[in-house]
Amino acid sequence: MLPHQIELLSPARDADIGIEAVNHGADAIYIGGPSFGARTSADNRVQDIARVARHAHRFGSRVYVTMNTILRDDELEGARKLAWQLYDAGADALIIQDMGLLEIDLPPIQLHASTQTDIRTPEKARFLQDAGLSKLVLARELTLPQIAAIRDTLDAERCLIEFFIHGALCVAYSGQCYVSHAHTGRSANRGDCSQACRLPYEVKDSQGRIVAHDKHVLSMKDNNQSDNLRELIEAGARSFKIEGRYKDMGYVKNITAHYRVLFDQILEERPELGRASSGRCTFGFTPDPGQNFNREFTDYFVQGRQEDIGAFDTPKNPGRPIGWVTKVGPNFVELETDDPATVVHNGDGLCYLDLHKELVGLQINRAEPVGTPGQWRVFPKDAMDGLRHLKRGTVVNRNRDVDWVRALEKKSADRRIGVWLRLDETAEGLTLTATDEDGHCAAATLPCTLEAAKDPAQAEARLREGLSRLGETVFEPIDVSLQLSQPWFVPASLLNPLRRDAIAALEAARASAWQRLPRATPVEPPVNYPEDTLTYLANVYNHKARDFYAKHGVKVIASAYESHEEEGEVSLMITKHCVRFSLSLCPKQAKGVTGVQGTIRAEPMSITHGNEKLTLRFDCKPCEMHVVGRIKPNVMQAVPASPLKFYRTRPATTA
Repeated sequence: MLPHQIELLSPARDADIGIEAVNHGADAIYIGGPSFGARTSADNRVQDIARVARHAHRFGSRVYVTMNTILRDDELEGARKLAWQLYDAGADALIIQDMGLLEIDLPPIQLHASTQTDIRTPEKARFLQDAGLSKLVLARELTLPQIAAIRDTLDAERCLIEFFIHGALCVAYSGQCYVSHAHTGRSANRGDCSQACRLPYEVKDSQGRIVAHDKHVLSMKDNNQSDNLRELIEAGARSFKIEGRYKDMGYVKNITAHYRVLFDQILEERPELGRASSGRCTFGFTPDPGQNFNREFTDYFVQGRQEDIGAFDTPKNPGRPIGWVTKVGPNFVELETDDPATVVHNGDGLCYLDLHKELVGLQINRAEPVGTPGQWRVFPKDAMDGLRHLKRGTVVNRNRDVDWVRALEKKSADRRIGVWLRLDETAEGLTLTATDEDGHCAAATLPCTLEAAKDPAQAEARLREGLSRLGETVFEPIDVSLQLSQPWFVPASLLNPLRRDAIAALEAARASAWQRLPRATPVEPPVNYPEDTLTYLANVYNHKARDFYAKHGVKVIASAYESHEEEGEVSLMITKHCVRFSLSLCPKQAKGVTGVQGTIRAEPMSITHGNEKLTLRFDCKPCEMHVVGRIKPNVMQAVPASPLKFYRTRPATTA
């Protein structure tokens, strides 16, 4: 990938979804291998990755494989072998978190720094570039000026910036959340997060007063940077990542197509920028992010701190308003839609907020129109007594449009590479030359005796039509040129094989010209890490990672939280999200407000879910919140599979 190219990067839970991501416009996809992929139920066989790589490479798209968990010592050899298998399968890069991988015998495959490496500063970004990483997935919490500051410290010929533009948001800085491990033994840094952030909590202030009850105060809305793409490009981002390796086929098709349309518009405006892959997409549907599961949308911190970034009422999909209830019957509900043209389908999913502001789902078994347009009687799949507080006037949303779902279950996109075709007359017969939009060229010949056409105009039209029939290939004709002394009669039985041979030769030429992404060379001698002390927050979980940081000047190295050396209360989550700010209890918000200024202080708060209680501490200078707690005794007693002891103090210097 070159510095002027714009890459749309889509997720793939499996190879079939990866192939459709490419078909819908992805310049690259990221996918998990059989292990070490930070998503425990999104693993794929090496053979499947080879299959999606073959398809992606036809269009010049890339395949990045996630190996972004932290590794135990006894897993390093397995990771090394897997890296070589993925390289042989055609993977273009590995996305990694564990710096121990840089100290083992990896293949010459490009390495990208996962968002789990928590890149928030120019100093850390520059260090990772100098250590041999070619692309950096920045923290989602960064603002445009912060992204630009990182851009200014990097060498764009060596290292590019990747940024998340869509999907679910982890409330914590990625790699800086240990709540799941502390409470359940399931490590988010090893791909097994229990998602404590999506739970409802009771929030109390330092005096024990309840300030929020049963609110999902750590649950964020979903990321959507559709309106910020141009500014993100200006700030230096070059790879734009869609979250969702757990998401289904319909989500990936729709969201990839949505951003493909937006980026194509930008590339039309900005000729100095270029696509990172080949071909143009046409869609059999109108992309619409609102149709997929979402918790409503936010652009998070890109434009600075926003008031409304949380999905505090529910972590579920609230859908879109569709209408209101006009009647509740014994086994049916009657609705009037906001738009009389709206069609309600059998199988649609509806929902509404009850009196406690909790989302209640209503799946339609049967829907039938009644009365005037816009009036519907729906028969729910489940019993009516489960529909709490449903009454006349209740606003109803639709969070599953079965018609939309079915449309995306079928073939919904076509991606084609433009090609120029030229038919030349030779002494032996005919030669067909095919040149694609990337400049690849191939030809096929047809030895034959040319026969004059009885109807020259009809013969020329048939030649052009016959050569243009590229059918199920990945190509579409831009132009057909006939370099003939006259429009010869060429029967379809001869013309069709000539066309097929030329296109097959062009595919082969593209394949032979394919080049792997280069592996970056680390700076020598090794540059120093920006700090000389690492706490458990650095996630060092094996001796090769320890050696890496020691080589780069770090003097004190603590082992990862998963090694169970942190017995007391520590920060189990560090986040840019602030519960005080979201509840309008931030001292900065009160500043200058008559009668309020000086009465609100950033004192600790607590959040409780069931028997789980955590403390919220507020670090106002960097405007961050720490969720503080301790590891549960039963988790602590479970002996880690790979116990570690690193430098807890500075090593003594030898005389």
